[in-house]
Amino acid sequence: MEQGASPVEPSPNGNALRGLKDIAFGSAAGMVSKVFEHPFDLCKVRLQAQVLDEKPTFKGPIDCLYKTYSKEGIRGLYRGLPAPIVGAMTENAVLFLANGQIQDLVRIAYGQPRFEPGPDGTLRATSLSLVQVAIAAAGAGAITSFFLTPIELVKCRMQVQMLAAEARTVAALHAVLPGEAPVLNRPSFRSLQGPFSIVASVIQNDGLRGLWLGQTGTLLRETGGAAAWFGANEAVSRFMLRRRAKKLGCDPSELSKKDLRAWESVIAGACAGVSYNTVLYPADSVKSAIQTEEELRPRQSNAPRPTFVGTFRSIYAAQGVRGLYAGLGITVVRSAPSSGMIFLIYDTLVKQFG
Repeated sequence: MEQGASPVEPSPNGNALRGLKDIAFGSAAGMVSKVFEHPFDLCKVRLQAQVLDEKPTFKGPIDCLYKTYSKEGIRGLYRGLPAPIVGAMTENAVLFLANGQIQDLVRIAYGQPRFEPGPDGTLRATSLSLVQVAIAAAGAGAITSFFLTPIELVKCRMQVQMLAAEARTVAALHAVLPGEAPVLNRPSFRSLQGPFSIVASVIQNDGLRGLWLGQTGTLLRETGGAAAWFGANEAVSRFMLRRRAKKLGCDPSELSKKDLRAWESVIAGACAGVSYNTVLYPADSVKSAIQTEEELRPRQSNAPRPTFVGTFRSIYAAQGVRGLYAGLGITVVRSAPSSGMIFLIYDTLVKQFG
C-alpha cells in the first residue's frame, strides 16, 4: 500500500464472501472431525441413555466400545453416522458464520470500529476482548442449537436402536418361555429405522414440534459450550502469539491467528474441545436421556412428554452427580483431538483461501 494511503473498508460483497467462506470452511472441518470421533460419541450417548435403567448394559466406556464392536462390528460403531455428519457440517458452519456476524454486532454495541489496519497495511477485524469473544460465541451457540436439535434427535435414536431392539426381543422371549434362558436372535440392521423413517415417525406421533425434543438441553449446551469453545481457543491462541512475539522481539498486535503454526492451532483447538464438553455436560446428559427415552423406555400414549427439569431430577435421584456426568471421560478424550482437528482444518483453509 502506498505511503499515506487509507485502507479501504471491505465492501458488502466482501462481507458476504467472508460468510460463505465461514460456511464452507466450518462444514469441511466438521465433516472430517465427525468421521474420526463418531464411535466415541456413540459410546457417550449409550452410556448417557442407560443412566435411568435398573440394570445398565455397560460398565463403562471401554466395555461399551468392546461390546458394541463384538456384537455389532464396525457398522455398529458407525451406526447413525450420516446424521452426525450432517449435524457436524451444520453445527460448525452455523457456529462460525453466526460467530463472525455477532462479533460485528458486539463491536457496534461497544462502539468499536469494525476494522483496523493490520501490520501488512490491509484492514482486519478489530480485536475483541475475551469477554466479548465469549458473548458473541454464546449468541452463535444459541442460534446453532435450533438447527442442531432435530439432527441430534435422529442421531441419538439411531445410536441406541440396536439396544432397544435387543431388549424387545429378550422381553418377547421371556414372555413365551417364562423361567427359561432365552436364545437371542440378534436383530438385523435392515430391520431398524433409517433417519428419514425416524423423522416421519416423530412428526406422525408428536408433530413438527417433536423434532425439537430436548431443545432446552441443546440450547444450554451450545450456548455455554460455544462460549467456552471459542473463548478457550482465543485465549490459548493469544498466549501462543504473545510467546512468539516475545521471542521475535515484536509487538503481539503485529501477529494474528494466521501466524499460528499447525501444532499451535491443534493445541488451541484441543483446549477448546475440552472446555466445550466440561462446562455444561449435565445438560447434554439430560438431552440424550430425553431424546432416547422413546426408544428405550416407551411411554404410554397419554403420558406427558419428558421435560428437562423432570429428567434432570430422575437422573440425579437414580445415580446422583455421577449419572449427570456419565460418559464424560470418553467425551473429553475424543473431544481434544477432534476439536484440534476442526481448528487446524479451519485455520489452514483461512490461511490458504483468505
